[in-house]
Amino acid sequence: MHLTLLFFGLSCAWGLRLLTLRPDGTCQERWQRSLGLFLFPPLLMLMTAIALVCMGPQGQMVRWWEGWLSYWLAVGFLAFAGILALKLTVEGLRSLQRVRTYPQMQLRGRCSRLLATPIPFIAQVGFWHPELVVSQGLLDTFGTEHLEAVLTHEQAHAHYRDTFCFFWLGWLRRLSVWLPQTEALWQELLLLRERRADRWAAQTVDTLLLAESLLQMVSAPELYAETIWAAFSSATPRNRLEERIEALLTPQEAAQPSNAWIWTWLLFVFLPLLTVPFHY
Repeated sequence: MHLTLLFFGLSCAWGLRLLTLRPDGTCQERWQRSLGLFLFPPLLMLMTAIALVCMGPQGQMVRWWEGWLSYWLAVGFLAFAGILALKLTVEGLRSLQRVRTYPQMQLRGRCSRLLATPIPFIAQVGFWHPELVVSQGLLDTFGTEHLEAVLTHEQAHAHYRDTFCFFWLGWLRRLSVWLPQTEALWQELLLLRERRADRWAAQTVDTLLLAESLLQMVSAPELYAETIWAAFSSATPRNRLEERIEALLTPQEAAQPSNAWIWTWLLFVFLPLLTVPFHY
């Protein structure tokens, strides 16, 4: 039973990732589809591993070693997941600690940290309450209106708690890097995160200013651990940069009401845990 459950979890995780990643639909539809394909496989594997550990190595097996094999595979996977989460947390805290050594300043009523580099750069760095980091190059290069545009974009990241959410998504990415389409889904989520922030900023600032600012920011350096920062210039390979700019310059999509029922499929990741009470 244990090896069967392990094989079932791995097969479902791998098979789901073989589904074609379609780039059609609205931004919200793409976000829900990509996030679902990204989340389901690693969460299913985690729940399968937890179920096997709860069952223990004992039970009715065809061969005596099957229970111990599946048990130690599950323990090893959970241990790896825990160590990986701890490693990413330590790296993130170190980056945040470094950021907090930068001089503090007030920028248009927003508390921020000044980065002494001539390259234009702005980002939210941290976890639940991120720090806004602004470079001297950005202040020297951008005019008042363009600066307000990128500040509003970064405010959107803080509004959606993107740094906190993508820390955990980044953990799942590392945990499932061996599964098909992991990197493609990750890049899609980064792009859709930026488009969501663009759309939020476009409610109060001119979209042309946002597009012009984005073109000026494509050379921004990647200075921090990618799982705890959200920058205006992130996810900007040429094709994705063009998509962001095109999305900014086209009429905004009508906001769709949030439907909590669309996430009920996530309950299926807990199916392996339902087998625990029937273990004997």
